[in-house]
Amino acid sequence: MSDDLLPEHIEAGLPGTADLMVLVGNSWWRCAYAARGGNWPLAAFYARRVRSLQRRLGVIRPKHAERLATYEKDMLGPLFAAIKTQDRPAFEGAFSAATDDANKQHVETGYGYIRWKLPDEAPQDLDLGPAKS
Repeated sequence: MSDDLLPEHIEAGLPGTADLMVLVGNSWWRCAYAARGGNWPLAAFYARRVRSLQRRLGVIRPKHAERLATYEKDMLGPLFAAIKTQDRPAFEGAFSAATDDANKQHVETGYGYIRWKLPDEAPQDLDLGPAKS
């Protein structure tokens, strides 16, 4: 047996689409409740995390790259704008539109049984109130 790292070893160690999407969902949930709690820096942190995870998915699963880039521009763009201006109504609209679009894309890509919805309760492991300076 060789200690050489082969491409198939690297591929086997990469996360799958489902693994990354679980992380996206957790970050998406926290982003929403951070914005609702007035912790805009935390909302921005989690929005950036969603973007980063989706970019990573586009690299390791190139068949999704174009769809993810369009989603980033069309759906995450307005979300980032609302976070930057701390505009709660605009955030809620952008968040809802992005969630609806993601669920529509699940249908279009053959995963219609995956329908994401925001949990009714905020995560309990974070202080989601206004950021402290």
